[in-house]
Amino acid sequence: MSIRFIRTGLAMLLALSTFQISAQDFPSRAITMVMPYAAGGPGDTITRLFAGAMQKHLGQQIVVDNTAGASGSIGTAKVARAKADGYTLLMIHVSHATNVAMYKSLPYHPVDDFEPIGRATSGPMVIVARNEFPAKNLNEFVAYVKANGSKVSLAHAGVGSASHLCGLMMMNALNVKLNEIPYKGTGPALTDLMGGQVDILCDQTSGTVPSVKGGKIKAYASAGKARLPQLPEVPAISDAGVEGFDINISFGLYAPKGTPKPVLDQLTAALQKSVADPEVRQRLEAMGISAVGVELARPEALRAHLKNEIDTLGSLLVKAGVKAN
Repeated sequence: MSIRFIRTGLAMLLALSTFQISAQDFPSRAITMVMPYAAGGPGDTITRLFAGAMQKHLGQQIVVDNTAGASGSIGTAKVARAKADGYTLLMIHVSHATNVAMYKSLPYHPVDDFEPIGRATSGPMVIVARNEFPAKNLNEFVAYVKANGSKVSLAHAGVGSASHLCGLMMMNALNVKLNEIPYKGTGPALTDLMGGQVDILCDQTSGTVPSVKGGKIKAYASAGKARLPQLPEVPAISDAGVEGFDINISFGLYAPKGTPKPVLDQLTAALQKSVADPEVRQRLEAMGISAVGVELARPEALRAHLKNEIDTLGSLLVKAGVKAN
C-alpha cells in the first residue's frame, strides 16, 4: 500500500469527521436569512417574524439580509452561490418559480440549485375595486368586465408580481383583455385605486383587507374556491361559475444545494415549531395571512409546491408573452 494512498484515505476520513462534527454542532454562529425584496413590505415582515421565531429554537441569532432587485433574482443568486453549510438561507415567494419564465438566463435554477426546507405561509388573493365601480355584486362584476374589456383598467404591482400574476389568471379565466396599469409596488397601485384613478386590483389580503374594512375600496371575490376568513361575506370567484382561477401566494424557506441533511433536518424542525407558534400565527392572521400546517413545513411539500408553480404560473407568463425588462 503506497504512502500516497494512505494519505488520501486519511484525508477523506478527516473530511468526513469534520463534516460530522460541524453538522452535530450546527448552529455554532449567526445565520443569515436573505429576503430578496425591499425592507418594509409584507415579505420583509414575514421573514423577520420567522427569523425571530426560528432563532429561539436554534439557539443562535438569525440576521435578515434584504438583497433586493430584479424580481428577487439578485438575492436568490446570492444564496445559490453561498457555502452549503446552513448558515445562509433564502425566504422567497412565487417569484422563485416565475423568474424562470421571465428571465432568459438566470444564474441559478430554482429546483437544481437549492434544498427546500419547508413552506412557511399561505396568503390568499382578493379582487378589489374603486368604490365607484359600477358592479353591485360578483355576478355583475364578471358580466361588466367581460362586456367592457380594455375599457377596464387593471392595476398591478409590476411585472411578475403577485398582483400581476393574479390579474393574468383572472383575464385568462374570463377570456378577456383588460387595460393593464403597472406600478412600482402594491402601495402606489392601492393608493390610485382608493383615489379612483384605476378600476380594479387583484392582490394579497395583507394589503387589501384593511382598506376594504376601512371602506376605502370594495371587494368582489376571493381568487379561489374558498371564502376568506377575514372577509366571510365576500364570495369566492368560483361562486360565479368561473373556473381555472385559483391563486395563493406562499413563502418558503430554502438552503443552497448540498447543505448536509442533518443541518436541513434541524432547520426544518425549527420551521415546524415556528409555524405552530401561537404568537407567529396570531401576527400573521393580523396581516391577513396564515401560517401553514406543520405537514406543509417540510422539504417534500415545498418541492412539490415549487414545481407546481413553475408549471402553472410559468406557463401563464409564457402564454401572455411576459418578459422582464
